[in-house]
Parts: sequence; C-alpha cells; structure tokens
Amino acid sequence: MHYPDSMLMNADAKLVQIVDAATADAARRSGAWLKCRPGCTQCCFGVFAISQLDAVRLREGLKDLERSDPARAAAVRLRVEQTVLRLSPDFPGDSSTGILQEPEDGESGDDLFADFANEEPCPVLDPATGTCDLYASRPMTCRVFGPPVRSENGIGVCELCFDGASEEEILAAELKTDWSREEDLLNLEAQDLTGRTGSTIVAFALNTAS
Repeated sequence: MHYPDSMLMNADAKLVQIVDAATADAARRSGAWLKCRPGCTQCCFGVFAISQLDAVRLREGLKDLERSDPARAAAVRLRVEQTVLRLSPDFPGDSSTGILQEPEDGESGDDLFADFANEEPCPVLDPATGTCDLYASRPMTCRVFGPPVRSENGIGVCELCFDGASEEEILAAELKTDWSREEDLLNLEAQDLTGRTGSTIVAFALNTAS
C-alpha cells in the first residue's frame, strides 16, 4: 500500500507512540541508573546514520517550528547550513544528496564514521539551552538512547548510565525493540515518497540544497 504524505505521517506518529511508550517503560525499569536529563548532550555530538523515515519526520518538524517559532527555526537552518559546509569535503557518501555510501563487505555502518565528525554537534541542538529544537521529531536512534538496547554485538548502554550496574540490573532494564518490521515498511514508503534511498545524517536531511 502506498501512503500519501499525510497517511505516512499518521502511520509514523503511531510508530513513534509505540517506540516512546516502550522507551518510557525501559526508563521506568532503569530507575536511578538512567542519567539522561535535559542539558545532558553527550549523545548529541558525533554524526550517525538515520533513515529516510527519520529524515521526513525531521523536515516536517522543522516546518512546524517555522510556523510556531520562526526565529528558532531560522537558527536551526543556519546551523544546518554551517554543518553541511563543514562536513561536505570529507562526507562518506554523496555530499550533493547527503546519501551515505553503503558499507563494504565486513564493514558496519558505524565504520563509516570511525574518523568522521566525531566531535560535530547536531545542528538541531540548541547550544544555549543544551536541548533539542526538534525533540518531538527526533530520529529513532535518539528516541531509544539511554536504556540498554540489544544489537548483534550484545547489550549496549550509554557510558554515562549504568556505571557500576550488575549484568542482571542491565538486563532487567532492556528496551524491547519489537517494532523493526513496521519501521522498515514505513521507511520503504518514505523512500518511495521522496525518491531518496539509503541512509543520511541529520544535517543533510534538513539541508534544503541536498
């Protein structure tokens, strides 16, 4: 089924509700081990891959911000433009579109960023407040960051959280990510809608020139 723009966003909103509810449950089970607070910005430095579904959500969020707070939106736009200028020369992909190159055999997506923009602040991060200007529209990676998350490499946790926790305490707080199939299907719809395939990063997703 092909989603028109509004239908895609409605379906994405339902997915976001599922993800946010699961993350809130994991945060409750994490208790005091979870240190995430407004102003804690460590996870806002260094680039990471996002999907085209994430990119669509971010662009819609920026449109909403332009209507509600034009000055803040203009500041985001300026930071985006400055970030793209800084990152374009060494971008691991097509800097004209912002599409990341596919990892080669034996590589993971993280390998693309091993020596790229590790200290680069996210352009959506407000440097004055230490908060996200597009928080409601943030990518899935940002939404699930903090609680323990299982991947092919095992259980991962933020280095600021669960310091000193036992394995049992970490496993008891594990985030249950059982929405992957629905997210993948919606991402395919987003790719069909935009004509863009592959992953990108936040700055290029919001760059009007890409």
